[in-house]
Amino acid sequence: MSLSKQHELHERRFGRNVGVGLVLVGLIAIVFGLTVVKVTRGDYETPATQSVSQ
Repeated sequence: MSLSKQHELHERRFGRNVGVGLVLVGLIAIVFGLTVVKVTRGDYETPATQSVSQ
């Protein structure tokens, strides 16, 4: 069996998959960056619970 050139459809599909992968990596980077900034600034704090004294 000889090696044949990939069909044009596979090349387009590969390009589309690379594009979708880069978009997903970008979104993950944005969410991770926002999380890091929010945690380091101290915006993410649990609300203080009020204790009931009797």
